[in-house]
Amino acid sequence: MPAAALVQAMQQDRLKVFTGNANAALTEDICKHLGVPLAKCSVTKFSDGEVYLQILENVRGQDVFVVQPTCTPVDTNLLELLLMMDALRRASAKRITAVLPYYGYARQDRKDKPRVPISAKLVASLLVTAGADRILTLDLHAAQIQGFFDIPVDHLYATPVMIEYFHSLALPRLTVVSPDAGGVERARAFAKRLKSPLAIIDKRREETNVAEVMHIIGRVRERTCLIIDDIVDTAGTLVKAAEALLNHGAVAVYACCTHPVLSGPAMERIAQSGLKELVVSDSIPLSDSARQCERVRQLSVAPLLAGAIQSIHEETSISRMFV
Repeated sequence: MPAAALVQAMQQDRLKVFTGNANAALTEDICKHLGVPLAKCSVTKFSDGEVYLQILENVRGQDVFVVQPTCTPVDTNLLELLLMMDALRRASAKRITAVLPYYGYARQDRKDKPRVPISAKLVASLLVTAGADRILTLDLHAAQIQGFFDIPVDHLYATPVMIEYFHSLALPRLTVVSPDAGGVERARAFAKRLKSPLAIIDKRREETNVAEVMHIIGRVRERTCLIIDDIVDTAGTLVKAAEALLNHGAVAVYACCTHPVLSGPAMERIAQSGLKELVVSDSIPLSDSARQCERVRQLSVAPLLAGAIQSIHEETSISRMFV
């Protein structure tokens, strides 16, 4: 065996990838791209609902990655991740990287009202306390959450995956749309890569999960519009944005987001909306109703995450994956 291949094989032997119950299918796809088996662990529950966890193979001196999006049920999935890292730390793993395709509790990232928590910071502290040496995450709700950690954070974007798909569609007279002022930077990156103009929807949120569209900045009349967002939760903002664009003369409205939370009335709203298609990643597993909806298309981020894990394991740069 050539020396380079031998070194790579030895490195792969020291790589372990674990998962909880949040998104095992994504982790299995990541392992296929890495060419390593999914590491064995047992995650069950006591009769009273407490999580019981056991690592089922030797991890002493290993480079360990735990893939676990903290999606619904958020608290259970977060606790599984914390307990798994604690078990790995106590089992003498050399390095533990928490891979969070979706970082839950990210939407409270600052104190914008009296007597509210900064939950994104609290979760960051919990991850470090549980044993994380490094964080790998995808499309944080706010990029400044990286600053809540005193350990290295690799923040990837699903943009390359989405861009490739929309390039293949070759949508005519395309305008990329940010659904709010906070998403302008993300939408601008899409617009630049797709060589399309940018529009912004000005909205005012009166209460949680309720958004009122005010007006549109930019040209959308007689154009195909693509709404870019990081999270679609109840789909209220998305559907109202699509409605506003169509009312202002858009000929068709597409949308894409990285994290398809799709809770509450989301699927009913999408089904009754004027959206042509909602493109999402598999950072979060889709519900049965979302999988059956013809307007929802899911793309895989497994190759992206696998590439980042490989680079971290081999101590090489992952800057080529940043957009």
